[in-house]
Amino acid sequence: MEGEQSVDLIRVQLRKQRALAGMNQEEFGKRTNYSASTVSAVETGTRPVDLPYARRADEILETGGLFESLLRTAQQDAQPAWFMPWLKAERAAKQLRYFNPTLIPGLFQTENYARTVLRFDDTCPEQEIEQQVAARMERQEILRRERPPQIFAVIDEAALRRANAIMAEQLAHLVREAELPHVHIHIIPARAGLHVGLDGPLLLAMLPDGTWIGHLDSQLGGESADTDEKVIKLLGRWEGVRTVALPEDLSLDLIKEVESQHGPQ
Repeated sequence: MEGEQSVDLIRVQLRKQRALAGMNQEEFGKRTNYSASTVSAVETGTRPVDLPYARRADEILETGGLFESLLRTAQQDAQPAWFMPWLKAERAAKQLRYFNPTLIPGLFQTENYARTVLRFDDTCPEQEIEQQVAARMERQEILRRERPPQIFAVIDEAALRRANAIMAEQLAHLVREAELPHVHIHIIPARAGLHVGLDGPLLLAMLPDGTWIGHLDSQLGGESADTDEKVIKLLGRWEGVRTVALPEDLSLDLIKEVESQHGPQ
């Protein structure tokens, strides 16, 4: 609720600052390279405020990064408390490790895939889902920072083969991300059979001082794993899933093969 109120405040301020600058929605759209209908949708709440829009508004309205700052704060407020320790670790990490036996990790999800996953909670209002999608996309900025973390991801082949109209787009995106020099994606082939990772997903972050923090997702949310005992256990589980995964080149070949089977985008 707090995050939703913050986003509403951003919309009010966007309308106010645009009006103070003497621009109607059409004029503002031309200056920002958005259509008048998009400007209207953002200001009325039928389209989420995302970082590109906030940054362009800051530039045109000369607000010194105000809207980007407000949006980042709103996105943080919208995150559940149990996820905040992981978000902080993810932003600071020098190395990240992700494993998921059922889904594409959030750091590599497209908007359409993320939206579909977040709609698993059919009681969540659409506006809140769109805020969560925008926040998930914002997390992905670490992939293209000037000094990005080294990222390893292990994904079960089953996650690639979910029959859905959005999967061709998602897999094409995964291929592009896998080609980044600091991103290393490994697939556990179906022929591996039962393996230790089937117990559930795990996330690990190595911080600048060399310490590790882990995170575990569940149906009820998630929890941090920051004690030595828990981290050592998760590192052991990571080695277990990494051992049964394919090398990078064969993993990329498998992703492309499955992508071709999902048909045209």
